Amino acid sequence: MPTRDRIVELRRVRAGDLRPNAKNWRLHPQNQRTAMRGLLDEIGYASALLARPIGDGQLELVDGHLRAETTPDDIVPVLVLDVTTEEADKLLATLDPLSAMADTDADALAMLLERIETSDEGVATMLGELASGVHLAPNTSSTSSEEIRIPQLHQVIVDCSDEAQQREVYEQLRAVGHKCRLLVL
Repeated sequence: MPTRDRIVELRRVRAGDLRPNAKNWRLHPQNQRTAMRGLLDEIGYASALLARPIGDGQLELVDGHLRAETTPDDIVPVLVLDVTTEEADKLLATLDPLSAMADTDADALAMLLERIETSDEGVATMLGELASGVHLAPNTSSTSSEEIRIPQLHQVIVDCSDEAQQREVYEQLRAVGHKCRLLVL
């Protein structure tokens, strides 16, 4: 039996017009909000929010609360779902935890992180935490903690008198083999 497609349409909607789901159980700490703002500033919207019609033309969020809160005046992509209240509850409860169940290929993550550059402090902090394993929850049933190699990323702040001196320090670090990113604040 083929899997049902519950997506009815893609709409562009003002984020502030989407009704937050009263059952949303996710809390968004400031560091997550800062990183989200930074990613939206650097990249923009690259995935759609999920919502369902609830009458009077209103859409209730199923997923994407933080993005909607971060950009309330923006027109954002929304996948409109044909799901019942019960199905929406199930999605609300399981989408993020399902993603969190994925294991981590530390080598692939290290290679990916080496290629990413950001000028946003919140994004840099999030990537640093990811590299140090803060946001990784490996499946311990299949991998022992001794087998997990997490790439280490260290944040060093160098106080420079001007941008030229900062560039010089950056170039010297790169010349001796350090992988580093230049973050101008």
